Amino acid sequence: MTAPFVLVVTGMAFEARIAAGPHCRVVHGLRGLALKQEVSAMASRHCMGILSFGVAGGLEPTLAPGDVVLADAVCAPGERYDTDTTWTRAMHAALPHARIGTAAGADQPVLTVAAKASLQRATGALCVDMESHLAARMAAACRLPFAACRVVIDPAARAVPAAAAAGMGDDGKTDVAAVLGALLRAPRELPALLRLAGDAAAARGALRAARLALGNSFGLRDMRSQQADF
Repeated sequence: MTAPFVLVVTGMAFEARIAAGPHCRVVHGLRGLALKQEVSAMASRHCMGILSFGVAGGLEPTLAPGDVVLADAVCAPGERYDTDTTWTRAMHAALPHARIGTAAGADQPVLTVAAKASLQRATGALCVDMESHLAARMAAACRLPFAACRVVIDPAARAVPAAAAAGMGDDGKTDVAAVLGALLRAPRELPALLRLAGDAAAARGALRAARLALGNSFGLRDMRSQQADF
């Protein structure tokens, strides 16, 4: 008999490794139709809810690398999805230091300081990532509870170096060769890339801590059967 599970949507392979554990299934490195098909296939009657989990770019200037954001809503151009209030409150109880607010979804990376500022003015969002709006859309289509837990990696006041952006593989893995190639073409980006590496280390540590605090069920209880925690 299949046990109830939380379906976790991430973008990067390292996020998927951190999210993995008992009573959850993780989808990563997919976009568009491929993500829709995978989530639809996995969102069976045993799926309790869909969670967007991973790192994000900071939009709110006061957020620093490693700060945790729990979305109360996710917005994208022409779309807005509220998260499940009960689930979000449960996560906040486990992560009382987390900020609660809107998360923005983007189909393309938001890399420059100007682009981050423009998006923040337009949406009021705390952070931005490339999976939350897709996961929210699928949760709405499948009539499942949805939540989002994201950790800031690059703050609003810092641009993402072009060398780092070059390494964002479509499969969710970092393309090291592409990073090195971009760095050879623009060696002046090395200081910014090293600073981003430090920010990434802080974000990964915070993401692991959040995963541990949220537990196997990511704070979600089976609202259909009223079971206790797994």
